[in-house]
Amino acid sequence: MAFERACAPDDVPTDEGLAVTVGAYDVAVARDGEEFFAVQDLCSHAQVSLSEGEVADCSIECWLHGSRFDLRTGKPTGLPATEPVATFPVEVREDGLYVDTTTTLNGVTPA
Repeated sequence: MAFERACAPDDVPTDEGLAVTVGAYDVAVARDGEEFFAVQDLCSHAQVSLSEGEVADCSIECWLHGSRFDLRTGKPTGLPATEPVATFPVEVREDGLYVDTTTTLNGVTPA
């Protein structure tokens, strides 16, 4: 695993994603309570940024058509999306949030 620093935990809002670039990928970092998640910042339906959508109940919503994705699994939980998005490992360290984009938690290959 190759974790890279993405941001500080305090940079991540509680109700929306935060767009960051980690390695070769645009990533949406999100918070649910005190838990942090990272998904590829690209809706599998409309190819727009997920980080601009609302975060609630451990999911992130695509701002364009309303598709929702589970932050833990990347699976769509609301239409029109039917394909999952890549999810990445996250570590909270003393000096920030770290994301590993060299592997995915759900086996989805990032676009």
